[in-house]
Amino acid sequence: MEKALWYLLVGTRGGENRARIIDAIDERPRNANQLAECLDVDYNTIRHHIDMLQEHDVIESGGDDYGKLYFLTDRFERHREEFERVLEAM
Repeated sequence: MEKALWYLLVGTRGGENRARIIDAIDERPRNANQLAECLDVDYNTIRHHIDMLQEHDVIESGGDDYGKLYFLTDRFERHREEFERVLEAM
C-alpha cells in the first residue's frame, strides 16, 4: 500500500485531488457527484481519480450505479499512517 500511495499522491499528476478525495470520503461516504460538488472539481475528473483509487484498493464502492457511495477500504485503514506520512511529504 505504501508504494501505491506514493505513486497515487506524489508520483503522478492529480495527487493533490486524490488526497482531497480521500479526505472527503474519510469525512463521510459520498458519491461522485457529491465529491465533484464538495471539491469543486469537474465530474469527469473525479471519475478518473475514483477509478485510480479503486484500482489501487484505496477506496471501494457500495450501492447502485447512480447513487453509488465510495468508502475507504479496510486495507487503506490499516495503512493510514503511511497516508499521513505521504501527505507530510507533499
